[in-house]
Amino acid sequence: MIEEQLKTAITKVLAELGIVGVSFVLEHPADMAHGDFATNAAMVAAKKADKNPRTLAEEIVAKLKAQNNTDVIAIDIAGPGFINFKIAPTVFDKELSSALSSGENWGWNANLKGKKVMVEYTDPNPFKEFHIGHLMSNTIGESISRLIEASGAETKRACYQGDVGLHVAKAIWGINKEKILSHDIVLGKLANAYAFGSQSYEDAKEGSEIQKEIIEINRKIYNRSDPKINEMYEQGRKISLEYFETLYKRLGTAHGDEKAFNYYFFESATGEFGKKVVESHPEIFEKSDGAIVYKGDEAKGLHTRVFINKEGLPTYEAKELGLAQIKYDAFPYDTSIVITGNEVNDYFKVLLDAMQKVFPELAQKTEHYSHGMLRLPTGKMSSRTGDVITATWLLDEAKANIMKNVSGAPEPVAEAAAVAAIKYSILRQSKGKDIIFDFAQSLSFEGDSGPYLQYTHARTCSILEKAGGAAVLVEHAHKDHGVLQKLLVRFPEVVRRAGEEREPHHVANYLIEVAREFNSFYGNTTILDGTSDQSYKLALTKAVGMTLKNGLWLLGIVAPDKM
Repeated sequence: MIEEQLKTAITKVLAELGIVGVSFVLEHPADMAHGDFATNAAMVAAKKADKNPRTLAEEIVAKLKAQNNTDVIAIDIAGPGFINFKIAPTVFDKELSSALSSGENWGWNANLKGKKVMVEYTDPNPFKEFHIGHLMSNTIGESISRLIEASGAETKRACYQGDVGLHVAKAIWGINKEKILSHDIVLGKLANAYAFGSQSYEDAKEGSEIQKEIIEINRKIYNRSDPKINEMYEQGRKISLEYFETLYKRLGTAHGDEKAFNYYFFESATGEFGKKVVESHPEIFEKSDGAIVYKGDEAKGLHTRVFINKEGLPTYEAKELGLAQIKYDAFPYDTSIVITGNEVNDYFKVLLDAMQKVFPELAQKTEHYSHGMLRLPTGKMSSRTGDVITATWLLDEAKANIMKNVSGAPEPVAEAAAVAAIKYSILRQSKGKDIIFDFAQSLSFEGDSGPYLQYTHARTCSILEKAGGAAVLVEHAHKDHGVLQKLLVRFPEVVRRAGEEREPHHVANYLIEVAREFNSFYGNTTILDGTSDQSYKLALTKAVGMTLKNGLWLLGIVAPDKM
């Protein structure tokens, strides 16, 4: 790739000038009239070289020109020392030809070839609703998984679920109080029982009979000591997990197996191991008021966390600690990425600090990616009923809006567009930010939205279908390559950056730019005109379609051929 060639050439020139260890940026100018690439190498190296940036830029340019690189037709200096490069048209022709021949692999790279990466995301808890927070995690995690796959790594998806804990005890208590028989437990009743049990627990005074009953149920669930509770537990867990799979299928979370994830980890399995790990390290964890805690280093901004509570049960922290080793035993990863909401950022810092002492090698391999919250424009955190916005409610509402506002929209198209609208609205933002899901903007087939990208892809398919067997060739008579072709060949750069930074928004924003440029090109050009340029215009159209399809795949969004 020309980008790598230029970086290598600049580094070599700096070394010739006695300047090493300088981190410079090579990027595309906002205005293509200024060139195809620009670097701040002279600006950042000037202090180290003890030279004026402009003077150093002139020396760098002189040496670069002496290399006689035929792929670069012009190098000039702008402002106080920025260096601009103009690339030969033949380079863009070669890269466009490469794109067309790459097909499904267009944009992919081998940066992580030979590496093993596990991505843990979604993590809904049985007995509770699959809410829009899980939708955030699922969307981001699936996209990051695909970006890592596109970088050549062996990628495994993991889902970690809290199938034991106080929330389960609250649901079982609610089932008991509402006299629901085990064989009558269904999704709706389960959700209501949990809501009832949770509210009752919260409203009760500390140490009340209600709280004691729920705590006792929690202990029995861990010990598997009560056959009746075990029966209710197994049925409720089964119903929850089956429901989650229907949502994964709807969202497109898949890797080829029947189920969505390669690995399903459960707290019921990790808890006991995590507890043993904590208890076997008294030099790291200490007893406090009947519990076992980890005292975070206040100088690092860390706080104290309980790892085993007063009842002798492992907390989330202990389970997570055990999970790191259990994951590695299942799949010896080079990198383990854990995706959560940013409300657990402080807790995760403490966990990683403890892990650094217990499992130092695993701590070095662990990355924590946190995201913000998904909200509605009103700021309300609930739908018309209930305390939680469920993923199903949001998907159904988005789909209903499309079918209402788009005349004749087939249900499968409306479903695909609804998923695209929600996923794109999440992925267009950089990590950590809260997302406001605006129905009107997100569901629009025009502008900055997932359905707009799908519609543009379908347009390229329609044009190519009408062209029939007409030639699709990069060679063309005119010299104007225009913005579109130069934009298209940046796709591999964007994919690489998004994968390295774990930031899908680079892909999302790039695709919108491509779609807008193509639709402008389409509005001002007759593609099927029978002229000598037709084959080239069809080549551009095909490359746009491939780029959108591959890019949407990276976002976990389908690209229908017709809409």
